[in-house]
Formats: sequence, structure tokens, C-alpha cells
Amino acid sequence: MQSDTAAVRGGEQLDVVNLAAYLGEPVSVEQFPGGHSNLTYLVKGAAREWVLRRAPIGTIAPKAHDMVREFRVLAAVHPHFPEAPKVFQLCEDPAVIGATFFLMERRHGFILRDAIPGELAASPAQISELFTDCLARLHAIPLIDGLEKIGKPEGFVERQVNGWAERWRRAQTRVVPEMDGVIKWLETNLSPSGAPAIVHNDYKLDNMMLGTNVITAVLDWEMTTIGDPLVDLGTTLSYWCWVNRPGVRTAGVPALTLEPGWYSRQQLIERYAAQTGRDVTNIAYYEVLGVFKLAVIVQQIYLRFHLGQTSDRRFEDFGERAAALVKLAASLT
Repeated sequence: MQSDTAAVRGGEQLDVVNLAAYLGEPVSVEQFPGGHSNLTYLVKGAAREWVLRRAPIGTIAPKAHDMVREFRVLAAVHPHFPEAPKVFQLCEDPAVIGATFFLMERRHGFILRDAIPGELAASPAQISELFTDCLARLHAIPLIDGLEKIGKPEGFVERQVNGWAERWRRAQTRVVPEMDGVIKWLETNLSPSGAPAIVHNDYKLDNMMLGTNVITAVLDWEMTTIGDPLVDLGTTLSYWCWVNRPGVRTAGVPALTLEPGWYSRQQLIERYAAQTGRDVTNIAYYEVLGVFKLAVIVQQIYLRFHLGQTSDRRFEDFGERAAALVKLAASLT
């Protein structure tokens, strides 16, 4: 398998000396380069290794990139959902690397972005089924043993709309006239929620690690909460079928799901409904919400680049992509 790590990007280095002292042994550090938000590193010791997660450098929206919360969510979810990596240690002392971070186990597998590797020996239909069934399994976990404490389901969708609208206002670098209409539509067409469940909140193909006919990991749990699980399905659909439209394509979002053999939008919805028994009649509302949220996330990333807080050139056209996503959301209302 080709290495999934690379040399650490300029400006995102860790203090290896302090980290080694904290861990009690010499270490080397590489970076997982695929993400767009939190920074993720592979830390190698003499006989063991960890994955280190920390918030991005630069301006951070309130309550975003909360490493303490993500650590606690993973600690609660892992015993019930083995696809969630096991966490080992949380460090809130900024003297170590300059930011709060946590350490978790490393998982191995393929992350799909532009193609299915030949070594995977799986068809698009098989992967579509694994992907959908895994989401259904997450949403079926009973809210017990502390899981019920990781979110507040009452008023969840309304808070999602209001919270992401406020994040958009704070992250704006240009006027996108269609956004006011999208927010108003989401506010006035609020969908009644069914029974609450764990909501991953960023469930997409490249947050999943695959082995042979198995999902070896689901990654990126920072936004996980308890609420309406159709928010997850709407987010998934926004990545699966909508953001691959010309002008909207966002880096890191696989375009391959529109190629022959992958589940269609309707197949994905129907399989999820069959697995969960959930009423998906109003799924169109959640799709608009998903595209809206993605527009805000992309704009937040662009703001860091706009302010010179990251030199990662992948982000230089994210302002245009965020605007295109807003227009897409408006077209779906």
C-alpha cells in the first residue's frame, strides 16, 4: 500500500523535542496531508506509533475544532462502534506543542478520493453498500452509557441552521446574495425530527477507511453530536451527488461516486431507509441543509487562507467554491 503520510507542511511543524519529552521517548513526525481542517500527524516512537490530532493554525470559529470534545466523543463512541478509532491520551497543556491535542490509534486502509485502488478488489456497488450500512449501524446505536450526554436533540435542526448561519456571517469575505434566501428557506421549512441518534455530522466517502469488504475506520468526529440522523444523510448526499457539479467541485470530495457502478442518490436513500426504517419523505430539506453547511465549511477554510494564516495553496479558490455551493443550495430550494 502506498504511504498515506508525507513530510510536514511548512508552518505546520510540531515541536518534536517537547513532544518527545512528553511521551518519554524519541519520536519522528509525519503528516497526513489529505485533510482540510484539523491537522493530523503520524507520531512514531521506537516500538509504537500514534495519530495526533490538533486544531488548525489561525482564526478558529467559536466552539469549532474542539479537541477536548472530539477526544471525549471518541472515548464514548468507540466501545459501541468499532469503526471509531480508540483514543489514548488528551493533552491540554499548550506548552507541549502550542495547542491542545490528543493521541489515538492508527488505522490502516484505503481512503477513496479519485479512484478505487486495484488492491482493494471491491466494486463501486459493494463500497456503496458498506458505506450506507455503516451509517445505518451508527444511527442504530442505543443512547446509553454516556452517549446521551454528547448532544442535545431538542431543537437540534433549528440550532444547526442558526449556528451555521452565524458562522457564515463571521467568515464572509464577499457578498453572496443567494445566501440570505437559503437561510430564510431553511428557517421557514424546518422539518420535524424523528427519534434522535448519534450524528457524525461529516459522514462522507473520504472520511472512511476501507479494507477488503470491510470499513476499517470512520474518521473526523469533531462535529459529532446527538440529534436528527437525517442531517447525516443530507450531508452525505451533498458530498455524494451534488458537489461534483461543474464549478462546485471541492478539493478532497471524491468525484468518483458519479461514475458508473456507484449507487445513485435514490439507491442510497432507499437502502438507508430499508436498513433503518426511517421516514425519508422530506430528505430534500436535509440535502439543502447539507449543501448549505458545506458552503460555510469551505468559506471558513478560505478565510484562514485569505487572512494569511495558512499558505496551503489548495485553499486559494475556496472562496469561489463556497459561493458556488451557496448558489447550488439556492437552486435546490
